[in-house]
Parts: sequence; structure tokens; C-alpha cells
Amino acid sequence: MSIYDFEVTTINGQHQTLESYKGQVLLIVNTATKCGFAPQFDGLEKLHEAYQDQGFAVLGFPSSQFMNQELANDAEIASACKLNHGVTFPLFSKIDVNGASAHPLFKYLSSEAPGALGTKRIKWNFTKFLVDRNGKVINRFAPADTPEKIESHIKALL
Repeated sequence: MSIYDFEVTTINGQHQTLESYKGQVLLIVNTATKCGFAPQFDGLEKLHEAYQDQGFAVLGFPSSQFMNQELANDAEIASACKLNHGVTFPLFSKIDVNGASAHPLFKYLSSEAPGALGTKRIKWNFTKFLVDRNGKVINRFAPADTPEKIESHIKALL
């Protein structure tokens, strides 16, 4: 299975696969608007704006699995991200990233790029997965790893 085969739902409710991102470098992030790491939305947006013309995209997947730090519905999430952080990068419908109900994409990402000590479980909001132009998961970054810290890794793949 390829990363491009996974079906996702946009924040506006449209179903699609990740096929439309084939050939791009991707930074896939589980987000939460009420999390202490939410200021990273600003840095993620700066990366998206700086490199989208070179074939880069940030893909945001809201999740409420960590202390219920996400808003109640997709419309509220989209509005908060736009108004509070100026987000223009693609956002998707709220999902689970761990457990039996975890979205298959995040099960795949976690198995391809395990965390510290080989753990597959996502530990918190704003865990980031870097994917190369061929769909290979290259690296996993911890929630505390800022977008600015990840920028050199992105540039190396562009």
C-alpha cells in the first residue's frame, strides 16, 4: 500500500485519496486548535507558503484524542485555523490518530516512522511526519519540534 492510496475527508466533507499530492514533499501533522502547541500553526503556514511553489504541502489532521484539545466540529476548526493563524494549507476532517479507531493513514505513518524507543503510538498533538516526493515516510518529529527546526529537512527533500 502507498501513502497515495489512503482515503481522507477534507475539512469541507469531500472524500479523496492523497493521490493528488503525488510527487510533492509532505509534512503531515495531527493538530489541535486548543493545544499549547497551537502557535505552531503559524510556522506551519509559513513553511507552506514558502515552499508550496517548489512542490511542498502541509496537511493538517485535527484530532481531539489528547485531553480533548480540539473544537467540536470541522466548521469550527476551519474557522479557528483561518481566523487565528491564517491557515491556507489543506485541513482534513477530525480523526483519531491512536487506538482501534485510528485513521488508517496514521496507523501507516506510525508504523513507517516509529517514535522514541520504537513506539508506534502518537504521544501528543503536533506530531509531524515528513514524506518525500515518492511517498516514502522519511522522518517523524516530536510535538516540541518546531516548524522552523524542521525546515532544513524539508529543503533537503526539495
